[in-house]
Amino acid sequence: MSYPYLGDLVNQILGVSWNIPIPMFGLFVAIALVVFIYVAEKEVARIEKLGLVSGAKFYSKNDDQYVIVPTYEIVAGLVLLSTISGIIGARIFHILEYAGEFLNDPMSMIFTRSGFSIYGGVTFGIITGIVYLKKRGVPVIPILDALAPSMILSYGIGRIGCQVSGDGDWGVAADMALKPGWLPDWLWAQTYENNIAGVVIQHPGVYPTPIYETGAALVIFAFLWAVRKVPNNSGYLFSLYLLFSGFERLLIEKVRTNSEYHLGGFVFTQAELISTIIIFAGLIGVIKTSNSKYLLRISYFLVVIGALSACTIL
Repeated sequence: MSYPYLGDLVNQILGVSWNIPIPMFGLFVAIALVVFIYVAEKEVARIEKLGLVSGAKFYSKNDDQYVIVPTYEIVAGLVLLSTISGIIGARIFHILEYAGEFLNDPMSMIFTRSGFSIYGGVTFGIITGIVYLKKRGVPVIPILDALAPSMILSYGIGRIGCQVSGDGDWGVAADMALKPGWLPDWLWAQTYENNIAGVVIQHPGVYPTPIYETGAALVIFAFLWAVRKVPNNSGYLFSLYLLFSGFERLLIEKVRTNSEYHLGGFVFTQAELISTIIIFAGLIGVIKTSNSKYLLRISYFLVVIGALSACTIL
C-alpha cells in the first residue's frame, strides 16, 4: 500500500477522513535535509577543530573587508542551495533518460510529481556546492569528506519517501520462485496500491528497490561514520562514498525499471553507466588517499564485484 499524502497515512491509521495534502515524498525529503544539516554541521565543526578548515569568508560592505565566520555556520545555506540545484538536475537527468517520452509530451514530464534522477541531483548539487565553497574561500575536499556520511544517510531517508509514496522508483516484476522461504513476501514483491505515479501493478508485484537502497545506504553510512576518524589523506572519505554508493546503485540497477540505451552492442541504463564511472573514480581516490591496507583490500574486492556486475550490460 502506498500513501502519496500524509492524509492517506493518517486516515488509514486513525480511520478518519482528514484532508492533509502534504506529499509524503516531500515530507521525507524535508526530514532528510534536516538530518543532513544536523549531522553535517557536527562533522564540519569537528574537522574545523582539527584545523582542516579555518572559516568562511563573507564580504562586509560596511567595513569594506571580509569577515570570517565558523565554517559549520554555512552548512545550512550550502545544503539548501545544493538541494535546489539538485532538484533541477534530477529532473533534467530524468528527461534525458526518457527523451522520447519528453518529446511526445514535454509539459507533463516537466511538471509531474514523480520522475527524478538521483545522479542528476547529486551532480548538480555537488557542482553548486563546490562553487559556493570556493566563493567563501573554504577548501573543497575536506568539506566533501565531512559531508560524505550525511549525503548517503539523507539518500537513504529520501528512499523511504519513494517507498511510502510509491513514486515509480521500484523494480521489475518479482520472480517469486527465487524468493528464499524465510524472507517475508512484502520484502520480495509489492504492488504499491494507490501509488502517486498512478500505475497499476499486477500481482505478485515488483521488487521494492527503495527498501533495498535504504538498507544499503544505512550500512554505508554506518561504515563511513565508523572510519571517519581513521587517519588518511584529504579526500579519502569522499572517495569511499563514491565507491560504495556507485557499487550499491550498480547492483540495484539489475532489478530496477529504467530506460535502456543501446550503443555499439552495449545495453545499459543511465545509472549503470554513471555508477561504473563513479566506482572507478572512487577507487582511484581511495588508492591515492588511503593509509589503510585493510580498507584498500575491501575497495579492490568491491571493484572486482562491481566490474563483474557491469559486464552484464554487454
